[in-house]
Amino acid sequence: MKAAVAGVTISPVNMEERKGLGIKAGDTVKVHQKIQDKGKTRIQIFEGLVLARKHGSEPGATFTVRKVASGVGVEKIYPLYSPLIDKIEIVKRSKVRRAKLYYIREKVNREIKRQMRRMTLMTLSTESATEVEAKAVLDAKLAAEEAEAKAVVAEAAKQEAETKAAEAEAAKEAVTPEAEPEVEETANPAEAEKAEVMEEKFEEAKAKTEEEKKA
Repeated sequence: MKAAVAGVTISPVNMEERKGLGIKAGDTVKVHQKIQDKGKTRIQIFEGLVLARKHGSEPGATFTVRKVASGVGVEKIYPLYSPLIDKIEIVKRSKVRRAKLYYIREKVNREIKRQMRRMTLMTLSTESATEVEAKAVLDAKLAAEEAEAKAVVAEAAKQEAETKAAEAEAAKEAVTPEAEPEVEETANPAEAEKAEVMEEKFEEAKAKTEEEKKA
């Protein structure tokens, strides 16, 4: 149905029906919007809270709808009589004391900031197949390097032990026990003869002393 004001066609939609909806701030609405996509027309539903209604019921009337998508606030301003709007549904109606609910923006921001204070940074994630394969290759490479290093250390220790054993053997062969001097059983003949002469003189002196005592 086409509506006309003073003989001028304003919109091809049913304006009286949309006026009768009585959209106002505080309503939760679903707006079925026509979207042109690659030569085809599809319907996109935008559901949110009406923040404001402007220009009443006149031809330029608009209403602002706000919703939060993935933590981000999204607002759209729709002309009330736009032919691109296929249908408008009022899902819920709330009693509010203001004609404009723009304060909700700040209220939501404060709530988000309050929630951010209670948040904790996390670094948890799952491993992809590529990361698992790369990790396995790296582990195998590190294990091979570690085994090679252990083999080198063992070989060095073995060579050091062999060197010490060779040095000990060489030192043992170099040290030979010295021959002990043979003890001469026979004394010097001259000294023996001198000892006999001294013994004879001693006997003579002893005998002479005994004779003098008897006399």
